[in-house]
Amino acid sequence: MSNKETNKPALTVTDGALRAAIWRNKGERGDFYSVTFSRRYKRAEGEYANATSFSGAELLRLARLAEIAYQEAQARREQAAMQ
Repeated sequence: MSNKETNKPALTVTDGALRAAIWRNKGERGDFYSVTFSRRYKRAEGEYANATSFSGAELLRLARLAEIAYQEAQARREQAAMQ
């Protein structure tokens, strides 16, 4: 696997501007998954950027993304265990 491939999430789940990126990592006991959360926004200059803070109104949507990310990571762990 090249560096380019290892720097990409295994899966990205979105809800509007909110994003959960699921990352596959290699460990001594095999692969494991971690998740990062971000919110895409447009700066005053017109360029897009990512934030890692969320408003109270976004928290329930973020919780939903966390649940989906957990289920996806769990499915990948189970699939790897079967191989």
